[in-house]
Amino acid sequence: MTLIRTKYNRRSFLKLSSAASGGVMIGFSWLASCKPAAEEITSVPEEWFDINAFIKIGDNGLVTIMSPNPEIGQNVKTSMPMIVAEELDVDWKNVTVEQAPLNTELYKRQLAGGSQSIRRGWQSLRMAGATGRRVLLEAAAQKWQVPVSELTTDKGIISHNSGKSLGYGEVTSFATSVEIPEEVDVKDIKDFKLIGTDVRNVDAPKIVTGQPLFGLDLKRDGMLIAMIVHPPAFGMKLKSFDATDALAVPGIKDVFKVNTAPEEKQWSDTNAFTELVAVVGESTWQVMKAKKALAVEWEKDSALEASEDHERKLQQAINKAPSEAARKDGDPNKAFTEAARIIEKTYSAPFLAHNTMEPMNFFAHVTEDTAELVGPIQTPEYLRKSVSSLLGMPEDKIKIDMTRMGGGFGRRLYGNFGMEAVAISKQAKAPIKLVYTREDDMTQGTYRPAYKITYRAALDDNNTLTAFHIRGAGIHGGPVFANRFPAGTVDNYLAENQNVDSNISTGAWRAPRSNFVAGAEQSFIDEVAEEAGKDPVDFRLALFDRAINNPVGDDNDYDPERYAGVLRLVKEKAKWGQGIPGVSRGISAYYCHNSYVAQVVDVMMEKGRPRVKKVWCAVDCGIVINPIAAKNQIEGGIIDGIGHAMYSNITVKNGTPDQSNFDRYRLIRQREAPLEIETFFVENGIDPTGLGEPSLPPIMGALANALYKATGKRVYKQPFSQQDIVLG
Repeated sequence: MTLIRTKYNRRSFLKLSSAASGGVMIGFSWLASCKPAAEEITSVPEEWFDINAFIKIGDNGLVTIMSPNPEIGQNVKTSMPMIVAEELDVDWKNVTVEQAPLNTELYKRQLAGGSQSIRRGWQSLRMAGATGRRVLLEAAAQKWQVPVSELTTDKGIISHNSGKSLGYGEVTSFATSVEIPEEVDVKDIKDFKLIGTDVRNVDAPKIVTGQPLFGLDLKRDGMLIAMIVHPPAFGMKLKSFDATDALAVPGIKDVFKVNTAPEEKQWSDTNAFTELVAVVGESTWQVMKAKKALAVEWEKDSALEASEDHERKLQQAINKAPSEAARKDGDPNKAFTEAARIIEKTYSAPFLAHNTMEPMNFFAHVTEDTAELVGPIQTPEYLRKSVSSLLGMPEDKIKIDMTRMGGGFGRRLYGNFGMEAVAISKQAKAPIKLVYTREDDMTQGTYRPAYKITYRAALDDNNTLTAFHIRGAGIHGGPVFANRFPAGTVDNYLAENQNVDSNISTGAWRAPRSNFVAGAEQSFIDEVAEEAGKDPVDFRLALFDRAINNPVGDDNDYDPERYAGVLRLVKEKAKWGQGIPGVSRGISAYYCHNSYVAQVVDVMMEKGRPRVKKVWCAVDCGIVINPIAAKNQIEGGIIDGIGHAMYSNITVKNGTPDQSNFDRYRLIRQREAPLEIETFFVENGIDPTGLGEPSLPPIMGALANALYKATGKRVYKQPFSQQDIVLG
């Protein structure tokens, strides 16, 4: 076992325990080194209702574990409590899980983003469970007057070496006198019973039976429905509106203008349109009818530059060297001058919408002194700060409860929809549920940025890679990760990033930047390997060997041994190099969100069009908490990546998006998903890392490489379906 410090205040623990009325309630701040906490249960005084991270054990042995982070389908509401339950040594069938509300006093990172929930919470979650187990052991030892060393636990039962035993619920009343140790033992990995087993989603029964879990399900007495009308084009603003016809629609309560710009803007306040027209009524259908009847006049916003051809602006940025390189090793200019051959290719990708399955929505009830918010948000802490700034209200008067989300993919990092609900509720003086139509969301921005990147590689007479140059440009930020592969593998290396400003709002989209760079990089690496006359896997492995044995620079942010490990694993499992009749194969490997993924894609051509037969995927994400959920994440990322690489696209003309719904915005169809996906996890005992995003980026490169093998044509632009390659 391993000793870890609890950093727990005994006086606070006793206070919590004595209030539990027949059970023991053990409060923990999992992400803030176990700061004492409590939560609402029967007979708990009202002043303790704001605590959001704890273990609650009833006198009947049932255990409630609060899940602190937002749930967007990445399954943390199951996996995070599993870690606590593992160390608590309780039977999972006796555990219930509840979603915690926002409480920044208890949590350092109550956020869903960057695939970091499990990674950041791993040690603290283990400590929460282990400390709970130790408290119960101490209580049993006092009851029986025996040393703790003579006691063991298993599935919520404490046993003595004499043969007697009792359940956790039977010793809860003794726990109030327990002294919390400064250190507790956590289990050795080999002793895990729950972690590493398949556990079904704790919300699955409610989801499949249609019970209310999502923001869109929320209903409150007196609640009104609201929708917004925003400018039809980026670079425009509201001039005037006539609500006469809209107000004539039965059930419509009001139509008015709102401004949702906070006084102090944060990164999460990414929003192209802050001045809107709000329509408020009794039902969604009535409000939608009123929106259509509303007469609105818009005008050009002189404060914003006119929308331009972003493809041209990105190319201009690519053609111009930045004033300072993001990274430079050796003498790239000299190496390119002396090269026997130079390979240069440019790749581009369009804006993409997030298109969450659950429409954007949020509930707000603003009164003179308080604000209650409920809804699907990935960044509740930042939303509360922005609401505080908008209302001029102290944060401790603003309560935020999180619902389960029907998808996020980064869209719900940006809380403009919550801000809009707040502004509308304040002006309407009523509880409001704001609901977006698909058109409202798809035309409002916060898109995946449009990107362009140029790669150059220099080969000498021996087909050795001597120099590598990357120059990328993106809307609101360049895409290049300067210290990632192939940095550290080549003596002469140059990485450059260029920013392109735009009045189109952009933001994080599943695996930010990596969702473009991985596909471009891995496509280019294959092309260089082919030019050098080398197998693409062997070419990559040789570069990793260089990074392992004689790395260039000391700022490389990846582990080349783990990188090479997933590549070798997928090579072995897919039997790379053994031809399969009628099947063309592509490979890629990529590192992001602290995890390593390598993939092989098998493509067949059917009537001149590509069909993904199978995807082989090797993953190094450390310890896998819940294998079935982990595989679901991998498979979802692969399908998502294939679909967006092949089909999805947002184009903008004169500031107006061409795509406003799924009739023009193409998503992958069920028949286009891979026929089979096989996933292999590296078992190395390393602490867990990210998993929600890492499988998406490399699939784009593996697919592009397989398409080249199938058609003899390479693709340099997304979506692939709009290029000649798919016609064979």
